[in-house]
Amino acid sequence: MTPFIGKAAILALSIVSASAYASHWSYEGEGSPEHWGALDEAYKTCQSGMNQSPVNIDSTIKAHLTPLKTHYIDGPVTLTNNGHTIQAAEKPDTPDTITLDNQSWALQQFHFHAPSENTIHGKKFDMEMHLVHKNADGALTVVAVMFEKGAANAELDKLWGIMPGQAEQSATLDTKLDLNKLLPKNKTYWRFSGSLTTPPCSEGVTWVVLKNPMTLSATQLEKFTHTMHHDNNRPVQSLHGRVVVE
Repeated sequence: MTPFIGKAAILALSIVSASAYASHWSYEGEGSPEHWGALDEAYKTCQSGMNQSPVNIDSTIKAHLTPLKTHYIDGPVTLTNNGHTIQAAEKPDTPDTITLDNQSWALQQFHFHAPSENTIHGKKFDMEMHLVHKNADGALTVVAVMFEKGAANAELDKLWGIMPGQAEQSATLDTKLDLNKLLPKNKTYWRFSGSLTTPPCSEGVTWVVLKNPMTLSATQLEKFTHTMHHDNNRPVQSLHGRVVVE
C-alpha cells in the first residue's frame, strides 16, 4: 500500500478537483479507464497500483469492526457538474463528520456514479454515492452508499432540482439538505483498503461500503444519466490479495 506520508497534498488536490491536471481523462474513447495510466505520468498509479478501487465484494472475512457513526448536521453548499460527475461540496469549516477508528473525519464532498462502481457478488447497483472524508493527517475515508430503483428519494430531489446541465457549471444549494436521509439507518458495512476511483487513482484510501441500499426513482436515475450523457463508473479492479472485512 502507498503510505499516507507525502500523499496528503496529492489526495487533497484530487478530491478538490478531479480535472486539476492538464491531461484529459474520461469514461469513453481514448481517455477511458483502461488508458488512464498512460495519459499522464501523474496517473501512472491507475495502471501500476496494487490497491485500486473499485472492487467486487465477494469473499469476506468476519471481524469486529467499530461502528460507523455519522454526524451530518449542516449539508453541502454548492453542486457542480465537473463533466465526470455531479459533486456536492461542503464549506471548509464543515461540522459534518464521521467517527471511525476513534477518529473524526470531516466530509469534504460527495458525488455520484451510475451504474455503481463497487459491485456485490458481481451485481452492479443503479447508482452509488461516495462521501469523501479527511482526517487531521490528510488521510481519506470514502463511505459508499448503493442506490437501486424503487421509491423516489426526497433529498435527492433537492439536489437534482438545481443540477447543472452543462459541464463546469455550479449552483448554490439554498434549501437545507438532510444528508442523513441519503444513508440507510442500519450502517453495517464492508471495509477494505483502496484508492480514488478517478485519476490520479491515489492509494491509501479506506473504503467503507454500506451493506443496505437506498432507493431512487427511475425518473431520478434518468435525470442523472441524461445529464452525464454516459456511464461514469470505473470497472472493478483486481484485489491483488487484499481482504474485505465485515
